[in-house]
Amino acid sequence: MNRFPIQRTHVLAPLFLLVTACIIFLFNSSISDLFVYHRGFIIDGQYWRVVTGHLFHTNFAHLILNTLAIVLLWALHGRFYSIKNYSLLFIFSCLMISAAIFIFSPEMNQYVGLSGALHALFVWGALKDIQYLDKTGYLLLVGVVIKVAHEQFFGASDDIASLINASVAIEAHLWGVVSGILFFTLAVQFKKDDTYVKDKTLKDRR
Repeated sequence: MNRFPIQRTHVLAPLFLLVTACIIFLFNSSISDLFVYHRGFIIDGQYWRVVTGHLFHTNFAHLILNTLAIVLLWALHGRFYSIKNYSLLFIFSCLMISAAIFIFSPEMNQYVGLSGALHALFVWGALKDIQYLDKTGYLLLVGVVIKVAHEQFFGASDDIASLINASVAIEAHLWGVVSGILFFTLAVQFKKDDTYVKDKTLKDRR
């Protein structure tokens, strides 16, 4: 709790996501047509877009906002990260968010950005806090629920929309929260190994 989670198992997955998003942004103009979430192309069978579309961004400001969020979430909850759980949660949330948008928001023809998956990471981290009796988890969970509920009733901030030069996909934020909760619940149900527990156990044995 008093230092950043700099162990390799905690750092590699978020670092890989951050670097990948930055590299993709550099080649955005030449590869976006093939990889962004596009409803019509997904219907035609280009299913990879339901995951790869989340890695693209509308402009540099959009990229910076999301990469900063990756770093902040790592600083906040990185002690719970492992390459396995981070990767599984990211893929699971991308699939669930894309599927929900496809089914429940048919008017949304295109979608890009990490914000939905980052909401999933945020909620999952808050639930891990609660699991390990850190009361700040309750504050974080209530805060993100209020934030997403406000978006659903009143819409997203016009300033953010102007900054990223696109409409804010509040539906992705909602389904990100849902997927984070569902992933946490499934992990607890199937009693998957917990990196944080392993690290604390090893530390206690020294």
